[in-house]
Amino acid sequence: MAVTLHLENVDARETVELNPVFARPGEATELSRYSLPASESLPETAYQIVHDEAMLDGNSRLNLATFVGTWMDDHARKLYNDAFDKNMIDKDEYPATAEVETRCWTILADLWHAPDAKNTIGTSTIGSSEACMLGGLALKRRWQLRRRAAGQPTDKPNLVMSTAVQVCWEKFCNYFDVEMRQVPISLEHKVLDGHDLEKYVDENTIGVVAIMGVTYTGMYEPVAEIAAALDRVQESTGLDIPIHVDGASGGFVAPFIQPDLNWDFRVPRVASISTSGHKYGLVYPGLGWVVWRDLKSLPEDLIFRVSYLGGEMPTFALNFSRPGAQVLLQYYLFLRLGFDGYQRVQQASHDVATYLSAEIAKLPQFDLWNDGSDIPVFAWSLKKGHTDKWNLYHLSDRLRGKGWLIPAYPMPDDLTSLTVQRVVVRNGFSRDLASAFLADLKMEADYLDALTGPLPTEGQSPAFHH
Repeated sequence: MAVTLHLENVDARETVELNPVFARPGEATELSRYSLPASESLPETAYQIVHDEAMLDGNSRLNLATFVGTWMDDHARKLYNDAFDKNMIDKDEYPATAEVETRCWTILADLWHAPDAKNTIGTSTIGSSEACMLGGLALKRRWQLRRRAAGQPTDKPNLVMSTAVQVCWEKFCNYFDVEMRQVPISLEHKVLDGHDLEKYVDENTIGVVAIMGVTYTGMYEPVAEIAAALDRVQESTGLDIPIHVDGASGGFVAPFIQPDLNWDFRVPRVASISTSGHKYGLVYPGLGWVVWRDLKSLPEDLIFRVSYLGGEMPTFALNFSRPGAQVLLQYYLFLRLGFDGYQRVQQASHDVATYLSAEIAKLPQFDLWNDGSDIPVFAWSLKKGHTDKWNLYHLSDRLRGKGWLIPAYPMPDDLTSLTVQRVVVRNGFSRDLASAFLADLKMEADYLDALTGPLPTEGQSPAFHH
């Protein structure tokens, strides 16, 4: 069931008024807003209403808050138009699309150095959140099977992660009755790096989540160091705890920008890896992927087989029917770009991010948290003691007036007193756009510095949530 949250700022009017230019003879001049209209309208009229409503959205190309891809080429859009009616779950009706799905996750398994591509398994998902939850479910079920075989209780599973995880992991633990154990990040330990990990794991730990590109700041969590800490735990306690790598962004960046970084299946303790096809995979939303090291890493009893669509089809997913077009778009990009093309695209974003972070570091108002040298994402804070007239929420509002969506938000638990802003550099955000943004950032920061009195902060709260 889809849930739409009520927004306080929605238009409370009960009807939508039609522009007379678009109203056709015999049509109503206004339509009900929150109940089904009593009669039909012409497609041109309905189109114009929806089109005009959507114009109020921000410009997606200037949205530097989102990780989600906002641009594909004309051939990709044509392919999308050719395939948007394909249902990914119906592998009997669309066997070619199902074969392409297998090719895609096999390509990712190879890219992530799976020991034996013929002995691995993966699937596409509606996004990386679902992919994370499937990875978490496999960890939980493997732990349960192991405990049951040993005659041990299975009622208190826990999962260890940093406080800077994306909300999908909070959802996983809430929805699937797993205790969420969070290791606080700090100024000394900006990510989960294995420090004090032994204090958080025990015989009920189903796994540890390592993030390749923390949502708050874009920094990598060092998978090899986390694995080394778990190796020490195993030496002292006998506990063999696996790792799931949340590579929502880094899974499509590290292989091309940091090919020698030891983070994927080259680390023996990594059981599964998830990623977003619709982030740095460069596909329109929504598409995710999850791959397991080998067949035994995904318990067979999590896989369902259905016959009511024709043929017997295995499925491991939280959703059932979902679009198949994005899977075809992913394969299109694999063929279109190849390794070299992906490397050049990601390098271009990486170069823009490091250029922009270096220029912002020169400004007197800000301190960088990181420089975008992991995934092309970085964050900054207001320099301590710089001003008492304004804060980053005020700056975010000023930049929004120029069309730029730059979130300001508090860091997670134990660092909530620190507010940062973050820029996500994606394909299509060019050096020229970065220079335009930088000029606007300088202008608005200087404007705020020139104020003779403080701006109000009452009722001020983050406009952006992870």
